[in-house]
Amino acid sequence: MTDVEAAARRFVADVWNVGREESAYELVAPDCPGLGGTGPAAVLAWHRDRRASFPDLRYKTVEVVAAGTRVAVRWRAAGTQAGQFGPVSPTGRVVSYSGATFLRFDDDGRIVDVWSVNELFQVLQQLGVEMLPPLTPGEA
Repeated sequence: MTDVEAAARRFVADVWNVGREESAYELVAPDCPGLGGTGPAAVLAWHRDRRASFPDLRYKTVEVVAAGTRVAVRWRAAGTQAGQFGPVSPTGRVVSYSGATFLRFDDDGRIVDVWSVNELFQVLQQLGVEMLPPLTPGEA
């Protein structure tokens, strides 16, 4: 039986922080859904894209809770925006934000599902994006 807590910690350290491709292929199942694709390649592509925006981005594991085949990871991240981030041109600003990622492992100890929530609104504010609430009908 795989130690899913250790595997989750390795996922953050090796894949998120270092982009170690061999770890992604060991830890992520081929059919694991990702942004724009499936499997390790999609996971690595997402992190390459995020690193293009924040080359020094680092994640710190704050807390890990594991039960059966499921793991919850609470984390903090920080990095300097040196590349395009969505519609935001490079600012050189440092952002710091928190999030939680929920992983589900198969019987072989590979990740078959990843779901994350994070403070994207806070990241945009730190980058200087002005966000106004939408107008309601009749307002000008």
